[in-house]
Amino acid sequence: MTTVNIELDGQALEVPVNSTIMDAANRAGVYIPHFCYHRKLSIAANCRMCLVEVEKAPKPLPACASPVTQGMKIHTRSPAALKAQKGVMEFLLINHPLDCPICDQGGECQLQDIAVGYGGVASRYQEEKRVVLNKNLGPLISTDMTRCIHCTRCVRFGEEIAGKMELGMAHRGEHSEIMPFIERTVDSELSGNMIDVCPVGALTSKPFRYAARTWELSKRKSIAPHDSLGSNITVQVKQDHVHRVTPLENEAINECWLSDRDRFSYEALNSDDRLLHPMVREAGAWVQVGWDDALKRVASGLKAAGASTGWLLSPNSTLEEGHLMARLARSLGSDNVDHRLRQTDFAADAVAKGTPWLGLPVSAVSSLKGLFLVGSTLRKEQPLLAHRVRFAANHGCALHTLSAYREELLCSVAGQEVLAPSAWESALQGVLDAVRAVKSGAASTGPYSAIAAALCGDAPTAVWLGDEAVSHPHASRLHRLAQLICAESGATLGFTVHGSNAVGLSAIGVRPQGAGLPAAAMLGAGLKAYVLLGVEPAFDCAEGASALGALTKADFVVSLATHLDGAADYADVVLPVAAWAETAGTRVNAEGVAQTFVGVVPPRGEARPAWKVLRVLGNLLDVGGFAQESVEDVRRDIGLDAAALAARLSNELSGEPESAAAQPAGSGLERSAPVGLYSVDALTRRARALQKTADSAAPSVQLNPQTAAALALTQGQRVRVTQSGTAVLAVSFDERVAAGTVRIAAGHPDTAALGGQSGVISLEAV
Repeated sequence: MTTVNIELDGQALEVPVNSTIMDAANRAGVYIPHFCYHRKLSIAANCRMCLVEVEKAPKPLPACASPVTQGMKIHTRSPAALKAQKGVMEFLLINHPLDCPICDQGGECQLQDIAVGYGGVASRYQEEKRVVLNKNLGPLISTDMTRCIHCTRCVRFGEEIAGKMELGMAHRGEHSEIMPFIERTVDSELSGNMIDVCPVGALTSKPFRYAARTWELSKRKSIAPHDSLGSNITVQVKQDHVHRVTPLENEAINECWLSDRDRFSYEALNSDDRLLHPMVREAGAWVQVGWDDALKRVASGLKAAGASTGWLLSPNSTLEEGHLMARLARSLGSDNVDHRLRQTDFAADAVAKGTPWLGLPVSAVSSLKGLFLVGSTLRKEQPLLAHRVRFAANHGCALHTLSAYREELLCSVAGQEVLAPSAWESALQGVLDAVRAVKSGAASTGPYSAIAAALCGDAPTAVWLGDEAVSHPHASRLHRLAQLICAESGATLGFTVHGSNAVGLSAIGVRPQGAGLPAAAMLGAGLKAYVLLGVEPAFDCAEGASALGALTKADFVVSLATHLDGAADYADVVLPVAAWAETAGTRVNAEGVAQTFVGVVPPRGEARPAWKVLRVLGNLLDVGGFAQESVEDVRRDIGLDAAALAARLSNELSGEPESAAAQPAGSGLERSAPVGLYSVDALTRRARALQKTADSAAPSVQLNPQTAAALALTQGQRVRVTQSGTAVLAVSFDERVAAGTVRIAAGHPDTAALGGQSGVISLEAV
């Protein structure tokens, strides 16, 4: 029997056999008051607000924890049920403070709403109420723990979704408290979701605190701009000012969750260094000018440079911006246009059959039974994708990794190979040999036999190449070996993809065609002019210091940016463009789903949407194809429907890429350079609250203690790091770092001068 027949408030229902009363009520559209129940969390049944009457049961039962049985008759609004629910409500309000007028949860509080229907007109409790001291949970979450009703949603979220039990329940009875362990802050990259799941005002947003009341905010839909998942969000606005960002439920993409990066980066929209007016350099000084003068200056400079121009854009740029930028570049005779700023090996371009992508729907990740991650710190690259992987690993997926760092994935991990980057190619060859042995029926007992066994079989499996694999100096070889592993094992090859629209930009051809130069090559080619869109080269390019040098030497540089920052050092014209919340467009996420969004607030100052700026430049340069009147016109001009997009997605290489000779393993200290969680783009680098988190701590020289001992270095010692440039940093011991490897984060001012994200480096005590 797969279903049972029950009666709910007189309504006959047929529900799945393993359903609870709460599940049945939700199916029937019957509301049962509750606090601790959340459909994405385990059942706790500790608030007791969902008590209902069940015929023949001796007392009311909690609807969230009581399974249905054949013939069960349930009453959710009977006198007995209402008496039980009102009794629970009275107990919950005994110690709860009457501070709704100053509570940030006021107006969207479950306790407030349910108290209206189930609370009394006055309290019978006359004794002194208890007070609970607030806890310091870090820069993102504000606490008022006297309001806590001990539903434990935050505890269960940390343990079950974030994978890290950072909060727990201490003491017993009326002395119970939710608190962090040993007074630590909550540092999960998904911690902001605790604010959402809290049904009262105990946990609220610290950056949003006292900024506005919920009824004053207009709620507008949008798409998160910082990673390739494309999380759906609700942007909450008051007087054309973004005050809060919350998740918009989309079960196929982000479910009902949101990463902290997408939740709190809105602070940068109103940072002090927003670029508000067009500016040009005159005799070494910056002069504010009108749009007409600035655009004429840009048109004149680009005409003079002709085909000797390089066009670089952020992988977060929209399809519309990328389309117009590529058209403008090619109309001037230049095919030097690229968004792959952190990549250095482009040999795979010559044999690629399509656009790299995740290889499978995001919703299918939870069903994988084998996954091999190569060169990825997934939790920091793609926090919500890591949540899907965590769910799969805890439900039978054999998860293996190959990287220079043993990441804490906070789930069941079958095996982790921790090797210097120069050894990854050899390791993948070993995995390929092991897979071939398994498929041939030969016994395999080598170091990679477990990975091979996890990938081979009838269950869905995958191999993913992460950010460090893509930025590897021999990325094309890793790609080819991963493809062969998948071909032999039956696994699906995928890329976790850096940037929120890298898949879409590649799919519409916003990268070099023919003789065009990719990003790294065009910066080293000494071109006459460069145009940058949303790019801060010191932090966004693989060779930040070299990129700055190339731009400084160029005859003419134009920067279309939201913030001035370093552009003042190399640009000749800076044009203020709208940030993600101020413009409309389309982005394609890692699984190849195109999502459109509109501006939710007007651009600040004199900033304009980048697609409009590029369209006007096309008209000033008197080239065809720039007559669009709206962003919808540009979208129609691209002509990329779902079928056409799907046809362009492919991770397959048609042959062997021709890349440079591999660096011999063990030839010196090697750098591994992950991009910081909150250093991925101009906005996250300026989000005040995010920059106060543990993940935004100043970079250090992370070394395995054995490697440090061989170099006679001590913990905390200051050393001069030399790559193509130098930096002075502190030494930090971490046994999770591969032997012979130095882990130094990229995308940060302290390390921008070092050079590329990989390569041989030296350390010298200072």
